[in-house]
Amino acid sequence: MKFDTMALEIPQNGMDRLDALWARGREFLGCGYAILGGAMTWVSEHGLVAAISNAGGFGVLATGAMSPEQLDAEIAATQDATDKPFGVNIILMHPQLADLTDVCTARAVGHVVLAGGLPKRDHIARIKDGGAKAIGFAPALRIAERLVGFGVDAIVIEGAEAGGHTGPVSTSVLAQEILPHMTDVPVFVAGGIGRGEAITMYLEMGAAGCQLGTRFVCATESIAHADFKRAFFRASARDAVLSIQLDPLFPVIPVRALANAGTKRFREIQREAIDQFRSGSVDQVEAQLKIEKFWAGQLRAAVIDGDVENGSLMAGQSVGMVTVAQTTQDIIAELVEQSAAALE
Repeated sequence: MKFDTMALEIPQNGMDRLDALWARGREFLGCGYAILGGAMTWVSEHGLVAAISNAGGFGVLATGAMSPEQLDAEIAATQDATDKPFGVNIILMHPQLADLTDVCTARAVGHVVLAGGLPKRDHIARIKDGGAKAIGFAPALRIAERLVGFGVDAIVIEGAEAGGHTGPVSTSVLAQEILPHMTDVPVFVAGGIGRGEAITMYLEMGAAGCQLGTRFVCATESIAHADFKRAFFRASARDAVLSIQLDPLFPVIPVRALANAGTKRFREIQREAIDQFRSGSVDQVEAQLKIEKFWAGQLRAAVIDGDVENGSLMAGQSVGMVTVAQTTQDIIAELVEQSAAALE
């Protein structure tokens, strides 16, 4: 699929080299540019997802805590807004995981991204039997190899620089660890990517494409509250801090967000959940869901209601590169121009 690049100031040689580097990713995703929109709860809804896909990238709906009925409506709205490919991100700990997958199958979604844990072999098979391609997150080479053995069609490696739920290892280290050895399936790199030159670097290392979330939060098509966007404009990379896991016996995925009163409250909620788990009043799954519900609620308070003091301002360390409001098309065009220019 080719998109018009005549309006961009891109040397043709650089564009040709870029097309060659991410050819595998473009073919896998079915889009013009192998740039995925990171799935961000409350932000990556049908409007922004369709805008990313319409601009030549690959939008991904964030299911978050949606019910199957809500997801069905969101997919339908996205399909009404674009005829381009897009994906759906599903959290593995969702209590209605199978039902959400069936909704994707019924709506003929082409790509399902599984996040928040290690998917089981039978669930991957359920996705593929429904006609979709399964994409999994891998925080280490061994896990990437295991997921490929389970049948996933592509891998996303996301470094600690990413916003929201993230892992402990930097993007550059993960890329060096995984890209030279993972050739059976396309691998997309995410975490802290804010410019096209970084995309080019990872493509030259062997990536099929890159995933960006933070750069799209303040797009004009984003429904994020104006105060939420202003917090991004004011922030620097140092402001996007990682939450601390209080107890290694209780697995909590770290969350990167702009520091405020909400990040302090998360430590309190986490302590309460751990205490309840230890006392036996709730099991591990219930405790994890309590923590997840806190983030979902506080994230909504920030993104939708504009409570930037107490809400969760999930952001990657690339937030310092988000300084003005841009259309999604302009963001992607800028990234492509920078990527191709770096190859010229």
